[in-house]
Amino acid sequence: MMIVLIDLVSMLLDLTYTIISAMVRAILRPRLKSVDGQLCLITGAGGGLGRLFALEFAREGAELVLWDCNTEANEKTAERVRELGCRAHAYTVDLTKRESIYQTADRVRKELGDVNILVNNAGVVAGRRLLECPDELLERTMLVNCHALFWMTKAFLPQMKAKNHGHIVTVASTLGLFSTACVEDYCASKFGAVGFHESLTHSLLTEEGVDGVKTTLICPYIVNTGMFAGCQIREELQGLIPPLDPLYCVQESMKAILADQQMICIPRLMYFAFVSRALLPWEANVATYRFMGGDKCMYSFIKTKQQVVNGDVKSS
Repeated sequence: MMIVLIDLVSMLLDLTYTIISAMVRAILRPRLKSVDGQLCLITGAGGGLGRLFALEFAREGAELVLWDCNTEANEKTAERVRELGCRAHAYTVDLTKRESIYQTADRVRKELGDVNILVNNAGVVAGRRLLECPDELLERTMLVNCHALFWMTKAFLPQMKAKNHGHIVTVASTLGLFSTACVEDYCASKFGAVGFHESLTHSLLTEEGVDGVKTTLICPYIVNTGMFAGCQIREELQGLIPPLDPLYCVQESMKAILADQQMICIPRLMYFAFVSRALLPWEANVATYRFMGGDKCMYSFIKTKQQVVNGDVKSS
């Protein structure tokens, strides 16, 4: 019994310390680590957040390994990185196929060496109502957004653990913390991504000799990359919670990564939504969703997506 009480006091002291430390870090600018010369692999690097992550890591002096299924777009990102005076290596990879991941990972190790920083950024969404969505599109969302995280980690984590040095970044979503209607595939995949990342982090924390392998979970609100074009909440509240500027999202994420921060929600307002989901009754959350227009915010996105598929408008 005495041992339990001692452990309880120790836990409470640790809890108090971590809360105070978090408050201090929120007020004071934390010390950022250097990634100069580090080999950084980014999935989904052909555009959107992936390209911006590549450029930001290049500005920090990292050497970039760029993975994307779109060869032309990926090469454009590589060119942008090289213009900044950094080395970039583009690889065409299909993240829905684990053989493609493992084979390309072997190529990277043979040609460039061990990856130090892994940014699992690639993401897709079907943009269809569940009962109208082909199974192939549902499977694609799960494979890219969730399953690929397992395969990417299995491919690169062993070398990080062997050297006790590395960083795994998972770009998830606030829709991996709470959900909304009509994006069942995306929410399921991002909830899976969050669960995978958190379990991986706990696994690393329980192992001896791998304290140099860090993890960061990034959960942004809707980002204005065109992926969720048309999505909108209640008109009167759109100014309060507008879609995120992509560059702002990446720059905030970079601060968290370079500070070895375990998790970040962007914007910070999303922390309140996450906590309220856990604390409030289900009906209270539904009422809040309805007031904000969050319950039907994806209706216009689904309509826009369908217009793009039908060729009525051009995809961004």
